[in-house]
Amino acid sequence: MVLGLLLSLAIACVSWFLGKLIPVVGGPVFAIVMGMIITLFIKDKSPFDKGLKFASKKILQWSVILLGFGMNLGVVAKTGAQSLPIILSTISVSLILAFVLSKVLKMPGKIATLVGVGSSICGGSAIAATAPVIEADDEEVAQAISVIFFFNVLAALIFPSFGRLIGFATDTGEAFGIFAGTAVNDTSSVTACASTWDSLFNLGSETLDKAVTVKLTRTLAIIPITLVLALIQTKKAKKAAAQECESGEGTENEVKSTFSLKKIFPFFILYFILASVITTLVYQFVPAGAALDFFKLLFKYLKEVSKFMIIMAMAAIGLNTNIIKLVKTGGKPLALGFCCWAGITATSLLMQKVLGIW
Repeated sequence: MVLGLLLSLAIACVSWFLGKLIPVVGGPVFAIVMGMIITLFIKDKSPFDKGLKFASKKILQWSVILLGFGMNLGVVAKTGAQSLPIILSTISVSLILAFVLSKVLKMPGKIATLVGVGSSICGGSAIAATAPVIEADDEEVAQAISVIFFFNVLAALIFPSFGRLIGFATDTGEAFGIFAGTAVNDTSSVTACASTWDSLFNLGSETLDKAVTVKLTRTLAIIPITLVLALIQTKKAKKAAAQECESGEGTENEVKSTFSLKKIFPFFILYFILASVITTLVYQFVPAGAALDFFKLLFKYLKEVSKFMIIMAMAAIGLNTNIIKLVKTGGKPLALGFCCWAGITATSLLMQKVLGIW
């Protein structure tokens, strides 16, 4: 545990400094790239595994929770409602593309499902939640996560420049924040893109606040989609058991569902909302003066800590990404991931145009 955390922390410290020095790139992107390079020279990562997993999951979730401080709950609700049509459109497009292309490319159904769900909702978290439901094995999970992380890295590297190229407003983080929150797969790269945009145009955490709120609203789709997959999987298992009984090869055993609300629900979202509630109450009831100034300063420092934790999580994710292995596993999952990613990006931009956001 300690070794993985220390390695992520060391990369994060260097990346934080480089991000301040070269804001056009940003700390999160430096962390990803450095992690991906360093991991190629580590022959045995087993002593680092627990710490890297902790950093890429728990520390990232804690960073999101800390972002809730300083965010008014009314703004959070408004942003979620504003982005909902875009979220529903991008999720639908990605899942339809994954289903159709899996048939065209003759891909295994489980890998296609994992890539489709990971692309449309929240990357690795959605894959982790879906895998036990559809009974995917470790190799299928690893391959799907590698595909998602590959396009996460690409998004973190090119989307800020792409956003500026197509004419997103640079005096506000609204349009790019919604774009990052709906068009980027994983929470880690959403925060990387948004943080880079904030750094480029000195927007504080405006873009990051918007993007994270949109992304967390999108993450809630894990629940209904995983529930549907669980019901489908249960139905298939019962049908298979019934066929075995008819052929005399099996007995009527109870089919256990792998669905568990506790396993799939992203509880860190509740803590993010709680942090927003605390902030809302402070601004509502604490009178202007020294006390309110103290809370404002506290919220400011918590956000800075959150940004550093994001960089640390990105370092761990970079260390867990093996580009060479990804290329060797074959082109079909990558082709599917690219099509889902491109479809989501185009749909997000189109919906922003339709809704008059961009």
